[in-house]
Amino acid sequence: MSAQGLQERHWSTHKERGSFVLMWLTALSVRVFGRRLLAPVLYLIVLYFFASARAARRNIRQYQSYLAEWSGKPTLQPTLGSVFKQFIAFADNLLDRLDVWRGRLRYEQVQLVDPSGVRSRLLRSRQGGRGEMLVVTHLGNPDVCRAMAELSEQVPLNVLVHNRHVAQFNRLLGEAGDRSMRLIQVSELDTAMMMDLSQRLERGEWLAIAGDRVPLNDGRRVTVDFLGHAAAFPQGPWLMAGLLRCPVNLLCCLKVEGRYRIYLDGFLDQAQWERGRRDATIRDWVGRYAEHLAQQCLIAPQQWFNFYAYWQSAERPEPKEAADAH
Repeated sequence: MSAQGLQERHWSTHKERGSFVLMWLTALSVRVFGRRLLAPVLYLIVLYFFASARAARRNIRQYQSYLAEWSGKPTLQPTLGSVFKQFIAFADNLLDRLDVWRGRLRYEQVQLVDPSGVRSRLLRSRQGGRGEMLVVTHLGNPDVCRAMAELSEQVPLNVLVHNRHVAQFNRLLGEAGDRSMRLIQVSELDTAMMMDLSQRLERGEWLAIAGDRVPLNDGRRVTVDFLGHAAAFPQGPWLMAGLLRCPVNLLCCLKVEGRYRIYLDGFLDQAQWERGRRDATIRDWVGRYAEHLAQQCLIAPQQWFNFYAYWQSAERPEPKEAADAH
């Protein structure tokens, strides 16, 4: 088979394996039968997915291998067992998401690591301050953003996504009683969208967007080093932040020793660039973000839930001198 034949589809082209009805039935099953009774069924589904999804197994093995080499920790080298454990971790993550949607994750159940004092700014924004941006990741459980809204005493949180299933998720969240978090589809950063987001920030609302997945049909990407290999990251979140001239913070939710730990880190006091240096500045931001993400992978190595070929379409990262010349 040719190298081109081995190329996998873009992550966003994979069809959803369920529908709103299936998601609703799953949530209802947990509510009626409890998590303990549903867990074995979900684990059987994961076992089938593990056995049948050869590409996903290969991609997770690649991630584990890169992490082990980059960190210099031979114990992280992939084995059949370690790859399977990553699939099981994903099943636990799905069950935790249902708990989040049902409001079972409370402040006292979450440990907050916030050395930059981001939470205090969240609280001030409700009293008339301007909102900020949170860049999240598919490492850990991004749905604990709901807990973030609770921690911030219901500061409105807008989660920007690149899929076509926003209405279904919004409906499910609403029926679960969640009124604080809303998903907004952002296919293009046109004038109308930017004006809407700017108004939301001025009202004290916060924006959350993933920084680790390049949208389909979006050529705005930046290739940098990640775990010792070139990987493509989206330019969109950083371009958006610069156009909105808002502060940027990093948010990651990891399950450590059975308890969720929310990591909040200040990243940019105000996203802006000098004239003629936009691309170089964004490349620098993305490189710093990728380095930060790599360090967080070491905290919870098996909570990396990008099962597609993450490094497949990246080019070699530009040398710093070339980037600065832009």
